[in-house]
Amino acid sequence: MSPQSEDIPGDSPDGVALSELQLDVMRVLWRGEASVAEVAAALAKSRGLAHTTVATVLTRLGRRGVVAARRDGRQLYYSPTVSESQVRRSMVGDLIQNLFKGDPQALLAHLVSESEVAPGDLDKVQALLAERPAKGRGRP
Repeated sequence: MSPQSEDIPGDSPDGVALSELQLDVMRVLWRGEASVAEVAAALAKSRGLAHTTVATVLTRLGRRGVVAARRDGRQLYYSPTVSESQVRRSMVGDLIQNLFKGDPQALLAHLVSESEVAPGDLDKVQALLAERPAKGRGRP
């Protein structure tokens, strides 16, 4: 990012916040490198986007450092510079900070109380927690 550019939250690869459209484009790229036409074709059924719209989204993602472009003749091919898990971690972190005042337990409590989580889902979460080593959280 240049010194004159606006400091926008989620505008670095470490803190990536994406719109629904940007996420759809990235999901195509997470499957593999693609041209604008290939991304547009992959999203045609669900989105029906114009080639120029896809090109604009990819250009903006490139400026943010979220995708890289490679030229082959006259064609540009795009690939992600951030993983899906990085984006997910960043966006969930933002959600927890902004809506739940930094308390991940509040998010879990909300999901459970709003019936967004079925009992079988809770068993899966407990198994994941049991497998995961404590990462500097002060918990055994």
